[in-house]
Amino acid sequence: MADPLIALVLLGLLLLCLAAGLWVALSLGVVALVALLAFSNAPAGLVLATTFWGHSHSWALTALPLFILMGEILLRSRLSNDMFSGLAPWLGRAPGRLLHVNVFGCAIFAAVSGSSAATAATIGRMSVPELTERGYPQSLILGTLAGSATLGLLIPPSIILIVYGVATEQSIARLFIAGVLPGVMLITLFAGYVAVRAWLNPELIPQEAKQFSFAERIKASRNLIPVALLIVGVIGSIYTGLASPTDAAALGVVLATLLAWLSGGFSWKLFMDALLSATRTSCMIAFILLGAAYLSVAMGFTGLPRNLATWIAEMNLSAPMLLFALTIFFIILGCFLDGISVVVLTTSIIMPMIAAVGIDPLWFGIYLVIVVEMSQITPPVGFNLFVIQGMTGINILEVAKAAFPFFLLLLVGVGLIAVFPQIVTYLPELMSR
Repeated sequence: MADPLIALVLLGLLLLCLAAGLWVALSLGVVALVALLAFSNAPAGLVLATTFWGHSHSWALTALPLFILMGEILLRSRLSNDMFSGLAPWLGRAPGRLLHVNVFGCAIFAAVSGSSAATAATIGRMSVPELTERGYPQSLILGTLAGSATLGLLIPPSIILIVYGVATEQSIARLFIAGVLPGVMLITLFAGYVAVRAWLNPELIPQEAKQFSFAERIKASRNLIPVALLIVGVIGSIYTGLASPTDAAALGVVLATLLAWLSGGFSWKLFMDALLSATRTSCMIAFILLGAAYLSVAMGFTGLPRNLATWIAEMNLSAPMLLFALTIFFIILGCFLDGISVVVLTTSIIMPMIAAVGIDPLWFGIYLVIVVEMSQITPPVGFNLFVIQGMTGINILEVAKAAFPFFLLLLVGVGLIAVFPQIVTYLPELMSR
């Protein structure tokens, strides 16, 4: 059977499994099993056993459950409320005023959680009631929250960057550092959009009743110190080379637990809740990764990735044209799958194509994460939309409509790193000198 026909059969089988409601991990395993049994001579059972064993004790993957646990601990602590009270006095006079709390609050929490959904839940639980009570427009409250929460996927420590690094054998530390400047770029785009909306339509933004003196702002800023210490402890230890991502993750869990306990209101029960929630999430991701690893090995036995890379090379397709096609492909795929599933599902097929046109896999990892961020705010499977809808009870299509401008801003971000790849590569190159 010709390679394109094999690819179509396997793709059709995968879509059928997903449409039937089968878990993503099991869907990947079924497709891999069929590929091995029908289109290769490899022993499917032996390949399954060796793949699962080989990918189940990756030391780099240890950072994943630790960063998830750190985010779950912070989700249940008072640090998010402290963050609001520390940011609000400084943003009361900015164009857009306290809407920027969503943008900068999400950025700060993303730098210590690594999860988009956790960022949306934590900041939203704090900001949505507060901003609604003060009279800010619902569309901007929901839009800034949904869009800015996607930063949890990009700003280190990013769970999805760990998954990409393990799947493609890239340095997780370099990926983390590569995500810093693109994260700052997106924060600037989001804050700039809010400011422009406020300038064009000043009556949208209510006046703040209380004006803070400089001394009061400095005093309120003390509430930001615990989160700042956590960010410096985790990211700083990686950048300076003092700790690997796994070591930094362990340090982050210890610091997060200590800070949550010192801030008050954090109990042994809440810690156990965080531990169980982190365990469930980690097991789900690990299961998907094992299924993806099995599919990746199966694809290798069928020869599809190699032949696909050869086909791409023979087409002489330029890197910009390939990226344009992949962007559309990932946006469509992201409408139906969560971000981690998109990454593990596609890397084994996409990476040979990327290598064939000479695209830096480090840069491609950041590009992929930004495109996957879009899937967090696109129906029907936008995780951030579900989180916000669950918190507010507002129709998910209304939330998606409010988030649409931020979807376009993420698209602008993709264009900027494509035109100026140094935004991604500058810090990793500096780090390796």
